[in-house]
Amino acid sequence: MVLMSVITQDLELGKRLDPECGGRWLRNYLTTLTMEAQAIACACGKAHPLNLDPEDLVALTIKAATMAGVPLAGTDWIPGRT
Repeated sequence: MVLMSVITQDLELGKRLDPECGGRWLRNYLTTLTMEAQAIACACGKAHPLNLDPEDLVALTIKAATMAGVPLAGTDWIPGRT
């Protein structure tokens, strides 16, 4: 019963959860995130995600660059900064 209340306030929804299946989904999600972080690091020429630096960050849109305060991809321009 404790597991159900952590997942949802609706006990009917909690009854539909298979904890074993949910654990597999979580493992797959975390494995995928790890693989994607490794691919990003590799694309930046780094051996490990921990080796990424702030200089490795760029944004794909002007809005994202403005919000994050990082350069627009392919430029050194940070919108909103002189």
